[in-house]
Amino acid sequence: MSSSSFRLVGILTPVYNGGKYLAECIESVLAQTYPHWEYDIIDNCSTDDTFRVAERYAKKDRRIRIHLNERHVGRNTNHNLAFAKLPAEAHYCKVVHADDWLYPECLSKMVAVMQDNSRVGIVGAYALANDKVVSDGLAHPATVTSGREIGRRTLLGGPYVFGSPTSLLFRAEIVRRSPQFFNEDNPHADKEACFEVLRNSDFGFVHQVLTFMRLHSGAASVAAEASGTFWLSDLEILQKFGPDYLSPQEFQQTFAQQWKKYYTSMAKMVLLNRVSAVWAYHDATLRRLGYSLSKRHLAVAILKECIQIGLNPVGAVRRLIRVVGASSNRQVQGEDLTLYRRRDGAT
Repeated sequence: MSSSSFRLVGILTPVYNGGKYLAECIESVLAQTYPHWEYDIIDNCSTDDTFRVAERYAKKDRRIRIHLNERHVGRNTNHNLAFAKLPAEAHYCKVVHADDWLYPECLSKMVAVMQDNSRVGIVGAYALANDKVVSDGLAHPATVTSGREIGRRTLLGGPYVFGSPTSLLFRAEIVRRSPQFFNEDNPHADKEACFEVLRNSDFGFVHQVLTFMRLHSGAASVAAEASGTFWLSDLEILQKFGPDYLSPQEFQQTFAQQWKKYYTSMAKMVLLNRVSAVWAYHDATLRRLGYSLSKRHLAVAILKECIQIGLNPVGAVRRLIRVVGASSNRQVQGEDLTLYRRRDGAT
């Protein structure tokens, strides 16, 4: 790639208390073989040495800038503040989380796919999560596929190519179209944003490990696993994008299957005695989406889990009733496959 063909990549790191790993993250940006980038670090009022670490590098390289929020905000809000810092002249947008890092060829490989294919809105690649390679890919040697098709296959349970924000490159003009590129109500807004982008663009892929994702007790993905937000987020995404990507029959079948998975995940949380800590979030989110929880279907899911692992279901169900009894005023009626009801009466 000649120097005349370089296009600016805006690199963004929204961070809160990421000082422990931030230097390694920044060093990986400095080590990129693709030199045409500018780097904005958005510190969400950290209480550790995050700002001092970033400031040290910003003083050495004018391409690095640090911004300190006036007040602490939510994680997705901080991402949107970061997207707002994307340089006006940037063609591409690259997020790298403070506890992750990039392999030296990451930008050059991803930019090449984006630059060669004007319809590509997102480029992904394989990632290393601690010691395991993650993210599904396209069938080799394909590097580009229809955004509509990859979205459809993902909603139907096919390959998951989106990885994490660190493993993706976005076309900057698409990011700029929305004042809130990340839905601040959805804890997994990065996945939702991919479906939004792919409505009108294609997906590119590099068949190479280009990023490292660190999984540790403080990582957002680990916290999400413990709180059971993945299945609830998938319900929100399916409700929002399913009618666009799927046929009516595919949507109805997938929606019913997703509700079953959600009840199974909630049943496991009840059995692990975790549901009390996260119930308020689940209840509020379901209400925001226009749904309410069926205690009957959740009790059935608990019973099935107990049968599989040989536990006593009676105590688990009593625990469930104590938790949700005061919160769930509406119960779902109908056939076994009708696991949800819209508050306006539509299913």
